[in-house]
Amino acid sequence: MKKQIISTDKAPKAIGTYSQAVKVGDTVYLSGQIPLVPETMEMLNGNVEQQIHRVFKNLAAVCEAAGGSLQDVVKLNVFLTDLSNFPIVNQVMAQYFTEPYPARAAIGVASLPRNAAVEMDGVMVIEKQ
Repeated sequence: MKKQIISTDKAPKAIGTYSQAVKVGDTVYLSGQIPLVPETMEMLNGNVEQQIHRVFKNLAAVCEAAGGSLQDVVKLNVFLTDLSNFPIVNQVMAQYFTEPYPARAAIGVASLPRNAAVEMDGVMVIEKQ
């Protein structure tokens, strides 16, 4: 199968040897997003809740560029430098997703790029029309 590279200026540009997302068939593999502001490529200056919102907005922009939405995400991985922030992830996630929710993993990590408190990646499936 042929892979299609997904790119949008409404999410932070890739800052390494990766793409924002890659689509193969009806599956889209979303690269990790941290709370970078797309227009400035600077980290969001805010608390962890604001950082989580920024990450969901970045993911949503890439989903839209691929022809889908967050509702099409079937698997979400959440990386946190402090797992005590997990209840905040649940609270904010409820503002972006409705049932049925995607499968999800929450992983505690020692550090993330640019000292972010949170990073998320995922897999989206877009049904053929």
